[in-house]
Amino acid sequence: MKISYNWLKDYIAINESPETIGDVLTQTGLEVEGIERVEKIPGGLNGLVVGEVKTCVPHSNADKLKVTTVDIGADELLPIVCGAPNVAQGQKVIVATVGTTIHPATGEPFKIKKAKIRGEVSQGMLCAEDEIGMGTSHDGLLILDTDKPNGTPIKELFETGEDFVFEIGLTPNRGDATGHLGAARDLRAYYNRPLLFAEEAPKPIKENQPIEVYVEDPVACPRYSGVTIRNIKVGPSPDWLQWRLKAIGLSPINNIVDITNYVMMSLGQPMHAFDAAQVKGNKVVVKSLPQGTKFTTLDEVERKLDAEDLMICNESDGMCIAGVFGGIDSGVKDSTTSIFLESAYFSADHVRATAMRHSLSTDASFRFERGTDPEMTLPALHMAVDLILKLAGGEVASEYVDIYPTPVEPVSIPTTFRNFHRLIGVDIPNERIIEILNLLDIDTKDITDEGFVAVVPAFRSEVTREADLVEEVLRIYGFNNVPLEESLSAGHLASFSEKEPYKLQENLSLFLAGKGYSEIQTNSLTNPKYFEDLKLGQDPVEILNKSSEELGYMKTSLLYTALESVRHNINRKIKNLKFFEFGKTYSTKEGKYTEQELLGVYLTGDDHEEHWISDPTPQSFYDLSGTTRAILSQLKIDTFETRPTQDDRFAYGLDIVLNNNTIGSLGLLKSSITKYYDIKQDVFYAEMQWAKLIKAAKVEKQFTPLSKYPEVRRDLSLVLDKKVSYDEIHRLAFKSEKKLLTRINVFSVYEGENLEEGKKSYALSFYLQDETKTLTDKVIDKVMNNLIRVFEKEIGAIIRK
Repeated sequence: MKISYNWLKDYIAINESPETIGDVLTQTGLEVEGIERVEKIPGGLNGLVVGEVKTCVPHSNADKLKVTTVDIGADELLPIVCGAPNVAQGQKVIVATVGTTIHPATGEPFKIKKAKIRGEVSQGMLCAEDEIGMGTSHDGLLILDTDKPNGTPIKELFETGEDFVFEIGLTPNRGDATGHLGAARDLRAYYNRPLLFAEEAPKPIKENQPIEVYVEDPVACPRYSGVTIRNIKVGPSPDWLQWRLKAIGLSPINNIVDITNYVMMSLGQPMHAFDAAQVKGNKVVVKSLPQGTKFTTLDEVERKLDAEDLMICNESDGMCIAGVFGGIDSGVKDSTTSIFLESAYFSADHVRATAMRHSLSTDASFRFERGTDPEMTLPALHMAVDLILKLAGGEVASEYVDIYPTPVEPVSIPTTFRNFHRLIGVDIPNERIIEILNLLDIDTKDITDEGFVAVVPAFRSEVTREADLVEEVLRIYGFNNVPLEESLSAGHLASFSEKEPYKLQENLSLFLAGKGYSEIQTNSLTNPKYFEDLKLGQDPVEILNKSSEELGYMKTSLLYTALESVRHNINRKIKNLKFFEFGKTYSTKEGKYTEQELLGVYLTGDDHEEHWISDPTPQSFYDLSGTTRAILSQLKIDTFETRPTQDDRFAYGLDIVLNNNTIGSLGLLKSSITKYYDIKQDVFYAEMQWAKLIKAAKVEKQFTPLSKYPEVRRDLSLVLDKKVSYDEIHRLAFKSEKKLLTRINVFSVYEGENLEEGKKSYALSFYLQDETKTLTDKVIDKVMNNLIRVFEKEIGAIIRK
């Protein structure tokens, strides 16, 4: 949710910096995730000046260009080549001088440079309104009507205001803070300053042509207010209103719709304006429609209604899904002359269920789902009517409708001061507790030395118990103002599993980061088209309450979203990538759901950027294999095997097998997969089942002392059949010598001349070490001779001397 710094000033006097206000809002429970500086006109018109065209003649080498000289108040006239059709001598125009950065309405900003255009020198630019972000017209130059001297900065002629917008991560329990007034209430409590909000007086009725209202479901709609306004003129909103909405990311539509949005963002009360001509029978009926009734919403999507969906109807048809989305036929149009203005209080549960059923999330449903203020329907209506009469004309044509059969009563909560002190951990003065609650519009009565009764207004629907009152006081008093003891202790330490999955994951993440990998975290939801086209993974889990069709499935493969990240980086010229991801996949079979946690590792591009001292080398399968073995080594898993992969995602690769169970696979992804994502370079991928890795991992010792005795190296050169893999050599060696053999290294592999067809040669280093004594030549020779016999017998090796 976005809140404007300038807009807040309408409701509370603040002169603190936006950064300070952001800190205060965060401390009081409205977490500010970011502060963005926004400009009414991008670039603030900096560097643009008033110029006067002194001469204007056709360009000798271009029919559509003119060569001008322009006076900008300098000692010399500027020669400027211009292609605008309306440029003429004597005009006052906007000039962008050399060095000025232009911020066009569309496209990227660019800097004006001295240029030669078709042989003519040009030292600046004469500007149209779209070229400087002041509008969208590109019909010709923006001609100025001003007596200002040439060279006057353009920003002295136009308002170029700026604002600061807070991005607030609003939690579901803070329905009271969905507008600027709600944020101002928290600031009022923190600074102890008065609110500036005063309810508008209802406007007098000029004629009485009412639209009747009937509420058939008072549970789903406890309060419904409205009024009829006639003889309005729909048109663009004034500049100030458009600027307010644009600053917080809303697009202006027309004066009526903009006013309803302005009131909603001001007070947190959604509103809706119906074209009175579409209210058949002059009746508004709040009810549900039969199951399966078809209704087309403003986004031109035809939806089938549920019998539980609350609708705003006329005498015969539905006009709006209550609290969620308007209908395509009943909205305000340019031709609208009369409206029925709605301001209602809908049940949060009903709106939430309807929005989920139809996968709809709107500014209105966002607020109704969290709970709006039932006492705000009339103040919001009065504010909107006042603005409509000022900005769109017209007159009030009916009494104010207000159907409120069972008012929502404030909640009374008995409490004691002792519990405030106990739960907060510090003795806040009783008077300060009362003061904070009163500043938050929570009334207090029956106050004694022991306690009091708190009366919570309806707009604070989440405050229902004593602990909530304590939280309200603490967030204004300040969590940071509660001192911590110098030392904290616990009387009991819980027992923990010998293996801590999160600790293993953290350690492995740090290890991979140390090897140059970056961790990615991608969405669990993905595009159904990926599964339909690639069929990676098992049967997918479909989301019933989709936020969008592009996020309709739970992902059945890490690749779906990870390859989006790979593509995103490559498209931004970051082609050398090393990623890892701890993620989950989801599938379903015969109504049973399965969730699997995986570790994915991704390699693509070169091993390093271009450098004068060494050429980059493309990352290969062996780089990925080395990383995979290093991961297993970190987890102390050393009894695995590798076999040619059976995974059809890979052009080639290996499966990692432990106790005859495949726990992972790695290899080169098939080009059909990478090309689907428009990735034109090889991507190597390893996928390991994290739960099985945790189960197989050995608890790492805290410390292993270095051996006092030296390690010995002996080399062997083996000639083998090509079908014999290194893993077979490795397995045989450690099976034959379990005590002294510590590691094996391959330092050469050769195929070609001087070898029989179908043969290859491995040059291997064998490292031996005894933890208790220095190895003698006799022991070393015995071990090596034994290894030679095993290799000759088991895999037909020929030992090259």
